[in-house]
Amino acid sequence: MKDVDLQVRWLGRIEFADALALQEEIVAKKREDRSLGDELLLLEHEAVYTIGRTPDKSSLLASAHLPHPLFAINRGGQATYHGPGQLMGYPIIDLRRCGHDLHKYLRWLEQLLIEVLAEYGIAATQRESLTGVWVEDRKIASIGVGVRHWITMHGFALNVCGDLSPFSHIVPCGIDNVAMTSMEKETGAAFSVSDVAMAVGKVALEQIPNLRAAQEVLPANV
Repeated sequence: MKDVDLQVRWLGRIEFADALALQEEIVAKKREDRSLGDELLLLEHEAVYTIGRTPDKSSLLASAHLPHPLFAINRGGQATYHGPGQLMGYPIIDLRRCGHDLHKYLRWLEQLLIEVLAEYGIAATQRESLTGVWVEDRKIASIGVGVRHWITMHGFALNVCGDLSPFSHIVPCGIDNVAMTSMEKETGAAFSVSDVAMAVGKVALEQIPNLRAAQEVLPANV
């Protein structure tokens, strides 16, 4: 089966529940029709907290006093915050085309963001055993994915600009004493989330072949 394109869509600022419903709709369609192309949804959210489906809720601290709504969702990981000034990326990718390799997919997401940040003069890195993207010991992007029938949803949150104080109401991603940062905070420059989204989309289109390079050769009747 020939490779498929990656469709990049900028959705602007939308409610978390609406973005979640859109992801679920696309995942369901791709599960039924494997010929459908992969997508990358890029957007901002109104202020919310999310947490993965885990019995350990310690990252929420005093959850009854959170200043914004909380959603428990089907991704890995502990609590995090999403809001204005943060670029959300929701790749909906069929990992059956990528060697059924979730680990490689996570590293691909990290490297995608590292390359984008480098274009803005920010030297970001991966950290061993800690999913996400870092500037020295400061976390600039969080990653949490869900996978249904080898089709991904959720994805990454890149702190571009704006208020980081909502992170102080939780233990971000369950990491004690983590310092959250943003592109604005690291450089002192002003950034537009939509402009950064365009840069992310461009690099994603360039780098998607690297993710698919390990795809398995499947029998014709699979």
